[in-house]
Amino acid sequence: MKLFVLNGPNLNMLGIREPGIYGERNFDALIAYIKEVCNRENIEVECYQSNHEGVLVDLIQSAYGRADGIVINPAAYTHTSVAILDALKAVNLPAVEVHLSDINEREPFRRHSYPAMACIAQIKGKGFAGYEEAILLLKERLSQ
Repeated sequence: MKLFVLNGPNLNMLGIREPGIYGERNFDALIAYIKEVCNRENIEVECYQSNHEGVLVDLIQSAYGRADGIVINPAAYTHTSVAILDALKAVNLPAVEVHLSDINEREPFRRHSYPAMACIAQIKGKGFAGYEEAILLLKERLSQ
């Protein structure tokens, strides 16, 4: 089983950007956490981060035929990107949307997610543990 884990804009700034919201651990710590979870669960993983919408679309499209599922934190593109939604729909792979913070507890404009419309679940407000939950959910789904 192979998963792509995609992270959107500003996640490379974890630990620096608004640590009161996103925590003090940095992006490298997040990637190490994801790889540790996948290693423990015998899941192959490729992790990516981009601040550019088109790059994220390209990565989603590149998952077709190469990955069994996608974990995606679209970050700010959550609230704006029909392109990411359409890419997820096009590849038709099971996907789980993850957010470190609870987007429903934040500004009203952050409460709507386009990519979630193509995902089997949305996990929010659980910090790094949300990625583990998403990985385990996909493992269970793909094992059926």
